[in-house]
Amino acid sequence: MMDEVLRDVHDVATGSMGQGSVADYIPSLAEVDPRQFGMAVAMNDGSVHVVGDSDVPFSVQSISKVFSLALVMAQDNERIWTRVSREPSGNPFNSLLQLDQEAGKPRNPFINAGALVVTDQLHAQTGSATSAMRELIRSGSGNPDIDGDPTVAQSERTHGNRIAAMAHLLASYDNLECPVETVLDEYFWQCSLSMTCREIALSASFLSRNGVHADGSRMLTASETKRINAIMLTCGTYDAAGEFAYRVGLPGKSGVGGGILAVIPGRCTICVWSPALGASGNSVAGVAALDRFTTMTGWSVF
Repeated sequence: MMDEVLRDVHDVATGSMGQGSVADYIPSLAEVDPRQFGMAVAMNDGSVHVVGDSDVPFSVQSISKVFSLALVMAQDNERIWTRVSREPSGNPFNSLLQLDQEAGKPRNPFINAGALVVTDQLHAQTGSATSAMRELIRSGSGNPDIDGDPTVAQSERTHGNRIAAMAHLLASYDNLECPVETVLDEYFWQCSLSMTCREIALSASFLSRNGVHADGSRMLTASETKRINAIMLTCGTYDAAGEFAYRVGLPGKSGVGGGILAVIPGRCTICVWSPALGASGNSVAGVAALDRFTTMTGWSVF
């Protein structure tokens, strides 16, 4: 049944090709062929169902923010919420105005400013946000070679003046503990991670298992997992979170590389990828695919 569903989803996604455009403000992403589509569904029973370009590596970008938040919450669930709020932003993910108006406390951990604070705390807790993230995703995916793409990281670093400004603004409000340049290096490395749909879905499977990895080890408590999924639902797709909830009905986190991670608690994790983005920075074909998937299966949190 699942393979039939995915074939139908693939047809729907293909029909959305040609809409949107790649993230050309990051030169390395501007070169990606927009007419690609992949999807992987990692079931809680251990099976994985795939369609299309599911094993083609792509730049995860902001999907990495889910993993850094999980790592921070696993070590100190409460302190991060004294530094970052949990509300939808209603503004572009890179808004400096909102950050300044709210005295350097980001609206949520999935906009750029919030992710910088999460990265800062993860680095302070572990001594290396990069090493902590690398260990988590390599273990969860089963691929010991996953790493950041230095070309993508350097491209973002070179053209990341707005994010650098954000980091300095956070520091001016005493909301960074580590040096600004260190936080920026760690942040850009996380965004540059190169992974496939299959690897992302497997790595995030603890979110559909009440915080437990596929090997039975516990990453988060059930309560902490619920909270991450809730923030994904309300804040995970930039300023289109309401539209995504309306169409898809799942917790989700998108990235401007064209990927979207979605969670069906108690059942599975899904990763879909297609590089062409809509106005809010979410994959056009990816949203269409998830819309069709939840409609066909009836699987939703609503």
